[in-house]
Amino acid sequence: MPGFVQRSFFQRTFGHNIALKLVSLLLAIGLWLVVARDPIAEVEIRVPIEFHNLPENLEIDSASFTEAQIRVRGPERVIHRLQISDVRAEIDLASVRPGERTFDLTARHIHVPQDLEVVQIIPGQFHLSFDDRETRVVEVRPRVTGNFASGMRVAQVIANPPNVVITGPRRRVEAVEAATTDPVEASGTMTRYSSVTQAYVSDPLIQVVHPTPIRVTVIMEHSGDEKK
Repeated sequence: MPGFVQRSFFQRTFGHNIALKLVSLLLAIGLWLVVARDPIAEVEIRVPIEFHNLPENLEIDSASFTEAQIRVRGPERVIHRLQISDVRAEIDLASVRPGERTFDLTARHIHVPQDLEVVQIIPGQFHLSFDDRETRVVEVRPRVTGNFASGMRVAQVIANPPNVVITGPRRRVEAVEAATTDPVEASGTMTRYSSVTQAYVSDPLIQVVHPTPIRVTVIMEHSGDEKK
């Protein structure tokens, strides 16, 4: 009788749903084998820092474009498939005001694929300045180059349209005297020469609003020495 009780207990304990238990055991063994065969690896990725929610009336007034060097660790199979676009560094600018501000860059600002861990971020902090956005109209001053015939000189340079609208941080916009154009090569022109080009401002933080082609017309005349 005791032997029968022991067998019944064994059957109830280990015989119930034995198929499911065997499947679970095999899955556990398989998972262990996968983990054991997948070593841990690290990689460094350089990504731009993304700025979100900048107030509409403000501009970033910093000439350098900020990047972050991020070291991540995880299973080698995941590291090998990692793309630069899979890693993002994001900073929320919703609360900024005109002036200077230092930002911390920590793991909570970094988005990486599942199973990866951020182990290092360079820089850990960075500095930005902000200014009110300003828009104004400035003159277009074409840049004309070339070797002209003896006795000839440039009499007039006409830009059409003559002005463009620029926008950017107030301090920088107010310092702009005029927009310029790509070089207009007018070598050998004796009377008049026209070319279509683009206007721009050299400051990378200032943009031309709704840029349009600029037609530059160069008008030549005889120099005073030739007339004499």
